[in-house]
Amino acid sequence: MGLMDKIRGELVDIIEWIDDSRSTLAWRFPRYQNEIKNGAELIVREGQRAVFVYRGSLADSFEPGHYTLNSENLPIMSTLAGWKHGFDSPFRSEVYFINTRPVTDLRWGTPQPVTVRDPDFKMVQVRANGLCVVKVDDPEIFLREVIGTDSAVEIEEVTELLRRVITLAFSDMVMESGLGAIDLQGQQVALSEKLREFVAERVDDEYGLAIPEMTMNISLPDEITQAMTRGVARGVEQSGYIDNAGDLNRYTQAQAANAMVAAASNEGGSPMGDMMSMGMGVAMAGQMANQMGNAMGGQGQQQAQAAPAAAAPPPLPGQVTYHVAINGQQAGPFTMDQMRAGLANGQMTPTSMVWAAGMAGWAAANSVPDLAPLFQAPPPLPQDPPPVPDAAPPTPPPTAE
Repeated sequence: MGLMDKIRGELVDIIEWIDDSRSTLAWRFPRYQNEIKNGAELIVREGQRAVFVYRGSLADSFEPGHYTLNSENLPIMSTLAGWKHGFDSPFRSEVYFINTRPVTDLRWGTPQPVTVRDPDFKMVQVRANGLCVVKVDDPEIFLREVIGTDSAVEIEEVTELLRRVITLAFSDMVMESGLGAIDLQGQQVALSEKLREFVAERVDDEYGLAIPEMTMNISLPDEITQAMTRGVARGVEQSGYIDNAGDLNRYTQAQAANAMVAAASNEGGSPMGDMMSMGMGVAMAGQMANQMGNAMGGQGQQQAQAAPAAAAPPPLPGQVTYHVAINGQQAGPFTMDQMRAGLANGQMTPTSMVWAAGMAGWAAANSVPDLAPLFQAPPPLPQDPPPVPDAAPPTPPPTAE
């Protein structure tokens, strides 16, 4: 330090801290040899606390305000320094300004998933993240445990510490709650307050910090989220596989239904997608008919056990398949059953252009001999049948003469 800095340091008699970063938690006021003159002015602004440290021990503390330093408002310092007759010469003391405003942008997250025992999904690994509001609540503990001899303490220095504490507190909170994965996600607001209490208990007396507020967002594995959207809860393991045939059948039906809904909602979808949706609709209808038949044959059973649907076999050798022009695009080939289903669903009309192997070119569907019966209207119902004439009486045998 140069001579001018030394003189300037000895002449300055205003002690204050002007901070506009909101990220500094503590700052030590620089003075030449820590000398403070008798009658110096101390300015403590709102959101600050000023503490005097004498020979490593916290002496006097000042709330926001404007003070003139003398032996009257430095009672602890006077006792420690042994000033029997007051002090007129400069005294040595470190002055720390503590930021007591809350820091609101501390983000946290669990670096590793936490395993939760769930009644529906067995063992599930969940993650959590959120925001934490932290502030210095006890300057003496914070000075002793965090500041030490540092000239300044930034929020980054306590961020990693708080993240470790929050991660352990989240694991303990989950174990103590005994809730499953679905209930944890459904009670995030109440559990956020519970987690705040767990964290506050571990940083108040240990580091002099307070946790006024905390938010939490619990995320589940993707396979669990997908199973929830399909309504498949029981029997789903963490890997997403299904235990029993009943859930497998419901899962298959849900998959087919989702595909049909996606194809129907796609206005610019391809004709091939439309025909596939049409075929799946026929298969779904067959499954529903089988289930209804099983339920009727069970004489009032509680639940019909539906057999899993078998995969559709390929067309038989020699079976004629047709290509169909739909919305100006070629689709197919389709078997006769699929053509019949397309006609029933309105995907195909009598004037739809079709082509099959052996045909010279595209032709209207109702002009193809094999397809023409599909478009024939049923004949009218017969009228009442004509009366049957009474049978003639039998001819009597001739009499003998």
